[in-house]
Amino acid sequence: MQHYWLLLPLMTLKQLEKYFIGELQFLYDDEEARQLYELTVYHVSGLNRSQVMFKTDMEPGETQQNSFEYVLAGLKAGRPLQHIIGEAWFCGLKFKVSNAVLIPRPETEELVQWIMETAAGAEGLSLIDIGTGSGCIAVTLKSRLEGLQVDALDISAGALCIARENAKGNAVEINFIQSDILGYESLSSYDFIVSNPPYITQAERKEMHMNVLSHEPHLALFVSDENPLIFYQSIADFALKQLRPKGYLFFEINEYFGKEMVDMLSSKEFTDIQLKKDMQGKDRMIRCRQPSTPGMEAGDDPL
Repeated sequence: MQHYWLLLPLMTLKQLEKYFIGELQFLYDDEEARQLYELTVYHVSGLNRSQVMFKTDMEPGETQQNSFEYVLAGLKAGRPLQHIIGEAWFCGLKFKVSNAVLIPRPETEELVQWIMETAAGAEGLSLIDIGTGSGCIAVTLKSRLEGLQVDALDISAGALCIARENAKGNAVEINFIQSDILGYESLSSYDFIVSNPPYITQAERKEMHMNVLSHEPHLALFVSDENPLIFYQSIADFALKQLRPKGYLFFEINEYFGKEMVDMLSSKEFTDIQLKKDMQGKDRMIRCRQPSTPGMEAGDDPL
């Protein structure tokens, strides 16, 4: 992290919090700014929220306050906090991030938890994560599910570079593939296929925060208004060929297209389709299964 000469007198944590929120009020509401402050405190000093509550009169030293000022300057310029500090936390694991990948988000943690619950007790499973980005889904599942074989695909060489570093940093082995899923063919078969593909329409851009539009990769964010399900349709077709009998397909989805996703998957004859809301009550993820092959008995179900 770069540092500047100290520009302000030393402050207590309580004073720094007030200053942080005040300086960011043109970009964030008070609660968002407070959360950014707490994350900055944790990064700079290692103190979590409960510790800060009891140490409001603590006065960080010059080096730490210098770091606070550096982070604040980046935030005021519209940069995401995770890009300023170069890392993000996801499901308790640390991930390197850059403007080549999307910053891992809490709702995606919910998707990963759903996959782990579905896979509980099964052994020798295989999975492909399509549009892996930072690798947060693939790396987390590989680290948490014993014996899981994982492929991770992305069209972006820059994203795969970050994902490989995150696999190494979290001590897991993943087979990374650079390809466009719209034209990708494979000889492999999988028990799980998961994807958080681009799903934000052009019409929704005006609702988005500046730090997302300016600093996160549009390739991983946006689809056309005319064909918003293009990646879902392609991945569903891929799953029909490569998913093992009774295997699972998981998606993170656009909250406005839940019904359309269910209809699309039904039209392709996937079974056990379940639409699930995230912690904010939005339709955010969906799970379905590959139909069983003719002659397959219930006891043959690998999951």
